[in-house]
Amino acid sequence: MMFNIGFYLVVPFLAVYMTQSLAAGGAMIGLVLGLRTFSQQGLFFLGGGLTDRFGVKPVLLVGIAIRVIGFIVTGLSRSTVDLMIGVILIGVAAALFSPAAEAALADSGREAEESGRATRAEIFALDSMFSRAGALIGPILGAVLMSVDFALTCWVAAAIFTGLFLSHLLVIPAVRIESSTPVLTGWATVLRNRAFLVFAVAYSTYLVAYNQQYLSLPVELTRAVGHQDALGWMFVYSSVLILCLQMPVTATFQFMATSRVLGIGFGVTAAGFLVLAVSAPLNPLPGIWAYAPAIGMLTLLHLGQMIAIPVARDLVGVFAGERNLGAYFGFLNSFGGLAVLLSSLLLGMLIDAADTAQPAAALPWGLLAGMSAASAVALMVIARRIRA
Repeated sequence: MMFNIGFYLVVPFLAVYMTQSLAAGGAMIGLVLGLRTFSQQGLFFLGGGLTDRFGVKPVLLVGIAIRVIGFIVTGLSRSTVDLMIGVILIGVAAALFSPAAEAALADSGREAEESGRATRAEIFALDSMFSRAGALIGPILGAVLMSVDFALTCWVAAAIFTGLFLSHLLVIPAVRIESSTPVLTGWATVLRNRAFLVFAVAYSTYLVAYNQQYLSLPVELTRAVGHQDALGWMFVYSSVLILCLQMPVTATFQFMATSRVLGIGFGVTAAGFLVLAVSAPLNPLPGIWAYAPAIGMLTLLHLGQMIAIPVARDLVGVFAGERNLGAYFGFLNSFGGLAVLLSSLLLGMLIDAADTAQPAAALPWGLLAGMSAASAVALMVIARRIRA
């Protein structure tokens, strides 16, 4: 939760700062934000390999320290070059500590499951719930601090991560996973696991769907009501939805076969985009009902992910044989980052047609629905084989 509060204090407001204080154009803003995403998602495999080689705690601490430096550089930035350096450091930091944290959760979840305290899927569900709480609190606090000064938001974020560094160094016990695996050996182990590679490609549509909501919602609101004034409230709604339903949903599906849970979850996500594919070519509904397709999409998207993602993350440990967890989680997220990049290029060519009611408006949402539906089928097949 604290990791996300610190992150969302600053990152959602980078574009505002670049526009208002650095006079940056749209192309430069896109470049800077793209560099942050690539330096994070694209390098997850590196952080995962280092976790297997040196252990969770050292990699976590180095990653957190780099993020502190990144926020300080960002707060001091007076040019786009300075800001670019800061956001790259912010992204590289996550590429280190995120795979380490996921590997620690997977290993701790296995121990909790063996002792009968909780299932590993429940541990990952808790992680999702608290992460979303941070993603809700961070932008609200950031908006308050931005009214004073952008640099202040960066100092507060740096202070939060300094506290996280000290807590991991002095308070939080070290999680011991199977380590000392050479980095290249760990990568080779992952790349030889063909079943996992199929799983990672199919799973990557989760990150595509999650990221595309930030593109789809503004476009759909423009089509439906002619403006985006309700955008912030839509994201608040999705956060509250996860906070309220994540644990009950996980408990409901925990006794169901893994393959069925994954199929249902990704199928429900596909249904969310199908709602937009059906409604986008039509004239908007009257009054408040115009918001119904957007709310329906958000509800089904997040419900599907609440069903499937904790179980999918649990399955990574099974693919890994509970070894080289850092490398497996690192590659899983790097595959997702590449899929987000490629899908954004494709959807970017189709999305302009979706802000007005016309037949072509269904294309981007139909594509996203088809990707999620194909993943549902693929994940069901691969899960049956791995759990057999």
